[in-house]
Order: sequence, then C-alpha cells, then structure tokens
Amino acid sequence: MYFSRITVRPDAGRAGAFWSAFRSPYSLHKAVWGLFGDHPDRERDFLYQVTEGAGPPVVYALSARPPAEENELWSAQSKPFAPILDAGTRLGFLLRANPVRTRAGKRHDVVMEEKHRLKLQAVPRAEWPLEAELMQAAAGRWLEERSEKSGFRVESVRADAYRQHEFRKGGGKTIRLSTVDFTGVLRVVDPTRFGEQLRQGFGPAKGFGCGLMLIRRV
Repeated sequence: MYFSRITVRPDAGRAGAFWSAFRSPYSLHKAVWGLFGDHPDRERDFLYQVTEGAGPPVVYALSARPPAEENELWSAQSKPFAPILDAGTRLGFLLRANPVRTRAGKRHDVVMEEKHRLKLQAVPRAEWPLEAELMQAAAGRWLEERSEKSGFRVESVRADAYRQHEFRKGGGKTIRLSTVDFTGVLRVVDPTRFGEQLRQGFGPAKGFGCGLMLIRRV
C-alpha cells in the first residue's frame, strides 16, 4: 500500500480540466481517479480524503498502487504505507465518513434516523437535543458500533461538519449522501483486523472521498 499527499499543480489553471474538476464530489472523484485509473476496466483500489482550507484542496490517498507521476492537475508525493501496530497502541485519527445503517436493503442517514426516532416518540421539538449534540451522539454511536469488529476501541471522539450533499452523476443520476468528520483517539485491540480495516476503509461512499482514516501515534 502507498500513502500519498496530492496537491494542485501551480500551473493547473492552464489545463482545460481544471475549471470543471472541483464542481461536485463526482467531478472531483473523476479528477482523482485520473491518478489511479490506468485503464478503463480498473476497479477502484484506493481511498481518499479531501481537506479544504483557505488555499487549494489537498488530497490524501491510500492506494494499492502509487498514483500516476504525471498529471495536468495534480502533483503527488507518495511513500509505502506499512505501519507497525501492536495491541494497546494509541492513535490519534481523522476520518470523514458517510454514517448510515442499512435496513431492508436501504441506507439510512444516522442523524436523520435519530430525528425520525424522536418524532415517532412524540418528543416535543423544544425538548430535542441541540443539533450538534444530536449529531455527536448519533454519529459517535455509529463509529462505536464498528470499532470492535474493526479491531480498535474508541477512547474519545468528536463528530463535526455534518453535511448533506446532492449532485448529479454522469447520465443524470442524482446522488445524495451525508458526511461527518470524526476527530479522536483510539486504542488498537487487534492489529491485524485494524490494519485490514484501514486498507478497506470505513463505511460506504468511498468513491466520493469517504472512509479513509488518517492516523498518527499519540
């Protein structure tokens, strides 16, 4: 596996693709895919996360192959990814995920699901938790539910930046998904399972920048 830090080239504005690359998660996915899709039948074998600030976006990626060395939009710095983790290792983590539960073949946003539960229980709106508290509780439970089978235990977590996205895919299909940014500290319980989950990613919507957990030792 390879971990890459991918930045926008200083001269990317000269490329015709630059002005359409960042219009939506789908167009950004296509732009990032250009670094890894070396032939039309290639299946996705990478995870990525886009960080946004005052400047151009930065993409972090975990992939089975290093990204293309030449691209009209991106400049990539890569290194092998093979962390040595032991049971008990404490790690700080960042994770952007699409927190959903699947029931009867349909995915349900955990934050909206919690609001629906309060409505069914006829809890007066004035007694609902604040939006941030509701999101923290619902998203935090979602991550806790996945921690044991993924080989780690959450020591602390903060859930921020709940966003709902809607955009059109090629062919006119509408994509709707939500994202939450998790920041926290975890303890590795099963290094093998945790390593496998890091490579597979967490939750769905991996093609749209979700699922990559960034880790560092505490």
